[in-house]
Amino acid sequence: MNRRVWRMAWPIVVSNVSVPLLGAVDTAVVGHLPNPSFIGAVAIGAMIFTFIFHGFNCLRMGTTGPTAQAQGIGDMGEVRAMLGRTLFLAGTIGCLVVALQLPITGFAFSAIDASAGVESQGREYLLIRIWAMPASLASFAFIGWFYGLHNSRVPLVLQLFTNAVNIGLDFLFVFGFGWGVSGVAAATLIAEYLGFFLAVFLVVRRLRAMPVGENAARIFEPAQFRKMLAVNTDIFLRTMCVVSGFAVFMAQSARFGDVTLAANQVLYTFAHFMTFGLDAFAHAAEALVGEAVGRRDRDAFRRAVRGAFLWAGITAIVFAAVYAVLGSWIVAVLTTIPEVRAAAAEYLIWAVVSPLIAVWAYTYDGVYLGATRTRILRNAMLLSFIPYMVVVFLLVPVIGNHALWLGLMVFLGCRAFAQVIGYNALLRSIG
Repeated sequence: MNRRVWRMAWPIVVSNVSVPLLGAVDTAVVGHLPNPSFIGAVAIGAMIFTFIFHGFNCLRMGTTGPTAQAQGIGDMGEVRAMLGRTLFLAGTIGCLVVALQLPITGFAFSAIDASAGVESQGREYLLIRIWAMPASLASFAFIGWFYGLHNSRVPLVLQLFTNAVNIGLDFLFVFGFGWGVSGVAAATLIAEYLGFFLAVFLVVRRLRAMPVGENAARIFEPAQFRKMLAVNTDIFLRTMCVVSGFAVFMAQSARFGDVTLAANQVLYTFAHFMTFGLDAFAHAAEALVGEAVGRRDRDAFRRAVRGAFLWAGITAIVFAAVYAVLGSWIVAVLTTIPEVRAAAAEYLIWAVVSPLIAVWAYTYDGVYLGATRTRILRNAMLLSFIPYMVVVFLLVPVIGNHALWLGLMVFLGCRAFAQVIGYNALLRSIG
């Protein structure tokens, strides 16, 4: 099982790490412009987009487990229908967000106390990038579906293609055309739609090679649609706590000024790499756990969980070691602004510690998602959000920016603790 976890996880590691690599390039591109407000604008604009975009990451998370369970029992009709349901939901939500972009943008920036320069450029970034929402949400459906089929190589191709195009256009638009922050947003917009068209091609090819199964055209079957909505609602509430935590983090960072905001964005790039690296093993756990649950095989379930934690633990230690040894060099690559470098060095220790705390929460997320026990995830996240907010608002006046980072560590630790408590009940329910 350890080998199965690794065989599925390594393409996800590569594809996942390409996502924060793109964020690092976005930060580095504007980090070599003369004013820290450029970094702040990308940080705030991306944070607002992420709040909306990753709020609907339920479309990916809520697809992998049910697809894996359906494949586990050989129900290929349900495998096909699951993709159709998720794409329908993704298209509906994406078009709605685009239609409401002006009130969404106005409300978001009214809640953030950023400088005039950061707000102006942040608005410009968001109003361009938000048009990518339908394609971005559809990518969640495609990737989650392929993971459920134990196919992590197609998502690797999709992520690498989309992010490579994005990075190339970043340099062309910012340094070649001089478009600044708008160029970063336009690069993402174009890359997302090119990635969407490639995904459609690969999905159609996979469907043609797949058995049709019985009752394949049951996308809107009421019972299954209600079940999907219930799972996605739980995951949506869970994910909104995650992105709300990040939104609070960046909004509070903006209150410390452009230099601290830019430093936190640089260091959050470290956390972003770590998150996507560890999530690879959570995604592998989703597929393998989902298959074991579909077959009601408790031994396979245990082996999948052990394998996921083994590889995720090794990865967390590697991240912590790399950040401890090379952290200052990475900061220097991301920005040439001396004040931002100095501020980032002061808080670098949090980037070193975070993988060792985050690994537990992230891996358990994959276990519970694969088993579609999403209420436990929702409740653990809601309960963890409370101590996070308490730490932030009580300690920020006392220890400043360190309180924001401490709050994130408390958030991760409380999530893991709540998930550990519920694990035995989950194990007893299998088989």
